[in-house]
Amino acid sequence: DRNQIDEIIRNLMQGNLDSNVKTIIGVPSIYLAYVRSIVPDNVHVAAQNCWKVAKGAFTGEISPAMIVDVNVDWVILGHSERRTIFGESDELVAEKVGHALETGLNVIACIGETLSEREAGKTEEVVFRQIKALVPAIGNKWDKVVLA
Repeated sequence: DRNQIDEIIRNLMQGNLDSNVKTIIGVPSIYLAYVRSIVPDNVHVAAQNCWKVAKGAFTGEISPAMIVDVNVDWVILGHSERRTIFGESDELVAEKVGHALETGLNVIACIGETLSEREAGKTEEVVFRQIKALVPAIGNKWDKVVLA
């Protein structure tokens, strides 16, 4: 809620933010415009998700264009919860990344294995598979992508 957001921002601003480090806050879509309006320009805001196309009947989803329209310049895609709970495939994450980049957003692309995959010794296999799916979507825009 806004009270919790205000407290987080207050605590962040009391810290000594290094000008050589990009600070990015990921927030639920309903609060994007609010957070963008209260943080200083040296703090970036990231949406926690977006859809893979600009327009259409995708109830509840937000498009990269909507994110840009509220002056937010980052989006987090492929987070583990999106992959495991919502079943987002490597291909879907890549489509989202590609469209977000085309729209002008910077992307935090999440990769990584589940606990069971780690315990099965499949970490490298999973991470390489996920990155391989992202490569064509990113193309020559690696300067706009952070792998997390």
